[in-house]
Amino acid sequence: MPKQKTHKGMKKRFKITASGKAVHRRAFRGHIMSHKSGKKVRQLRNDGIVIGAFAKHIRECLAAGK
Repeated sequence: MPKQKTHKGMKKRFKITASGKAVHRRAFRGHIMSHKSGKKVRQLRNDGIVIGAFAKHIRECLAAGK
């Protein structure tokens, strides 16, 4: 059997925490912050956490890099 390769697209977008959760950068925070409310900008600072079946899929795609 050939080795499983790391999914390079996911490697750039997700990071696996020590507890096994998948963390990603939130959308809508790249630019044009002036028209967004302060509350929205503060909430966008925090990284998003992926849960459920898709988190397992991300872990499997990134597991080859270990």
